[in-house]
This record gives sequence, C-alpha cells and structure tokens, in this order.
Amino acid sequence: PGLKDTQSFIVHFLVAAVVPQDPALLIGSTLTATCSVSSDLGLHASQLFWTLNGRRLPSATYSVVGPTALAVTLPRLSGSRQPSGDNLVCHSGGGHVLAGSCLYVGMPPEKPVNLTCWSRNTKDLTCKWVPGGQGETFIRTKYTLKYRLRWYGREKECEPRGTAEPYSCYIHRDLALFTPYEIWVEASNQLGSATSDVITLDILDVVTTDPPADVRVSRVGELDDQLTVRWSSPPALKDFLFQAKYQIRYRLEDSTDWKVVDDVGNETSCRLAGLRPDTVYFVQVRCNPVGIFGSRKTGIWSEWSNPTAASTPRSERLLSASCDPKSGELNAALRRELKQFFGWVREHAAGCGGVSIKLYDQWRVWLQKSHKTRNQVGEEPLSAASLLPVNNDAHTPALCTSEESSPRTDKDTRTHSTSGNRRRRRGSRCERNTR
Repeated sequence: PGLKDTQSFIVHFLVAAVVPQDPALLIGSTLTATCSVSSDLGLHASQLFWTLNGRRLPSATYSVVGPTALAVTLPRLSGSRQPSGDNLVCHSGGGHVLAGSCLYVGMPPEKPVNLTCWSRNTKDLTCKWVPGGQGETFIRTKYTLKYRLRWYGREKECEPRGTAEPYSCYIHRDLALFTPYEIWVEASNQLGSATSDVITLDILDVVTTDPPADVRVSRVGELDDQLTVRWSSPPALKDFLFQAKYQIRYRLEDSTDWKVVDDVGNETSCRLAGLRPDTVYFVQVRCNPVGIFGSRKTGIWSEWSNPTAASTPRSERLLSASCDPKSGELNAALRRELKQFFGWVREHAAGCGGVSIKLYDQWRVWLQKSHKTRNQVGEEPLSAASLLPVNNDAHTPALCTSEESSPRTDKDTRTHSTSGNRRRRRGSRCERNTR
C-alpha cells in the first residue's frame, strides 16, 4: 500500500476497535464480536462489514448495536485454519481496514504418550513421543521435554533444534552414565496443558549404534544357492565392553519382500543358503549392542546398513534344462544320436584303441557335412569314407590310422589310455570353469 493508505490505516486503527481481542475458544463455541468506530470518522454502523480470513461474512450475521457499532455472531466455530489464529477484521464501506482480532479456536492438549528414548553410542540422548488423543489441537501447542537425575538432579529442559523432527528432542551434552534419569513431556497452549507419564532410564540401557561397517557379500565357490556375508563391528563401540547381536535381511533384486535371519549371534559373518541360482540379491545388516558395561537390558537395534548386492552363480542344472524340448524328448534324441554314433564307430573306426571326445567331434563334423550335401543334391547322405581323409593302407578314418600306424604293446596301450583319461579330465574341468 501507498503512504496515504498507510496513514489512513493508522488513523482508523486509533479510532476503531474490535472486542473481544484475540480470544481463545473451544471448537464448537459461539462468538459475538463488536466493531466500534469513533464518531469523528463520520461512519454509520450500516456502512461497515466483516471478513474472516479474507472472506466477507453474510449480512445476516450482523446486528447494529449503536450508530457507530456493528456486531457479528459466529456460531459453532470450527478449528482455526492456521496455528497463528484466524483473522476477524472490521472494514469501512470503501473496504478500508478499521480494526481486527485474532481468533484461536481449538482444543487443549491431551497427555503425550509413547515416550521413548535412545542413546547413540552413549554420547547423546534422543527422545520421541506422540501427542495425546487425535494429536490435532488446531492452535499452536508447545511441547517441552524435561529431565533430571533421579535422586538429586535439578530439572532441565531439552533445547529444541530447528532441524529436529516434530515431537522429538535431542540432548547432546552433559549426560551422566550409571545413574538413572527421570524424563517426561509437558504440552501447553492457550486452552490448557497436560503432562506425560514419567519414564525412568539409564543411558546404558538404551544404547544403539551405527549400522555395521564394511558389509561384503561374495559367492561360495561355484555353489549356486549360497552367498557369504561379512561385516565389521561398529567402530564407535570398539572401546566398550559389550556382546553384540546381529541380524541380516535379504531380498531379490525385483522384490520388496525382505527375509530376516535372526540367529546370527555375535558372529561377523554368515552364509546364506537355499538361494536361487543366477539371481541378484540385496543384503543388509544391523547391530544390537547388548550388555554394555554389564547392563542387563536388551539393547536397541541400529538402522540397517546400506544395501549390498551380489549374485549367485548360474546353475549347471539350469544350463542343461535351458532347451525348449521336454526332458523325455531330450533323452530320446540323445539315445538316437548315441546309437548313430556307435554304429558309425563300428563301421568306420573299428581299429581305434578307445573312443575319445575327438572321435565324437569328428563324427559330428561328418554328420553335418552329410546333411549339407544331402540338402544340396537331394540324395541320401554320402558315406563317411567319401567325406573324411583315409589311409591308403587301411580304409579307416585318418584319426584311427595315425594311432594304428605302428604296433603297440600292452604298456603303450595302458600309457595311451591313461594320457587320454588325463586329457578328458582336464577338458571337463576347463569346461566347468568356462561355464
């Protein structure tokens, strides 16, 4: 507003008033307020009007109580829309503000409940509570946490911090150990006050700590259904005498359902079993410091550590079952293929000392070439002799020829068989590692 409007407001404020001023009322009450103006303003009561929170009130609620006084009646008041109160304002006919009053309509506070406190690493104390009843008083209500040493301490108030959560308070200094405290909460507003029950506690009985540090999750060799979880004890409690308890929880990557492992005890590692192969898991750990300095109370669980992810190995069973045909069809196809292979061995590789994986691979090459040739010329598959290199002296595949080119003693045969077995074992091991 301009200077002229400001001056006009000051003049009007000095010569007009609203009664009652800033009343505190219970929800459901009825209020009658009166705006009186000075005769020097030259205004008649019929020229005035009222607003509540900026909205003009209907004239049916008005009553003229004198040439320069206009009253308004507000029945069955509801709770204030803002903690700072509702604005009831008297205006002149031109809309200028003459006078006003703040209405505080609400409820007195009820006794705060569920007062709980905990200490992080014995260095501080945080307390939270819940407002009594429905918790809503509609007007500004002050909550004060008070405490004192049980037998000889003087009463102290917790100083609220601007960043604290509502209905909580943080005490960060001058705390005594091995001595119980009495703690309670007082609630007050313009309509009344209430006090919570008093709780008694020893700091050492309500200790919690930081989540376990350095959480690591790793595979257990090639076991496809297990993971190992390792972590470190909370560093803030390294100088305290206590017996920690740990909990682990884990979930699938695409799930929100956690499974909890309760029986970890005081160990700093745990093996999770019964997991799904080839699956990503998220794992968290938390700590409960039990019996600090001989306390007999159960400690308070820490927050969960940040999630750590790891995956289980791919299962050999999953690899063998990844084809579309059903198991019965797979077995039938394998039997047919083996029957063809051993028939080919009897016809074309009868002189071989042993059946090796190399001979099986050569048969697979022959089978593929014969199918390709049949598809190209539209005839039956050619014989193995026409597709594979042969020895001029013995019409057998070249692989067998090289092994049969000179007579072998029983010792040579045993040596050859043993080396072949070694090769097969090495191949199996490398194949497993490759998977």
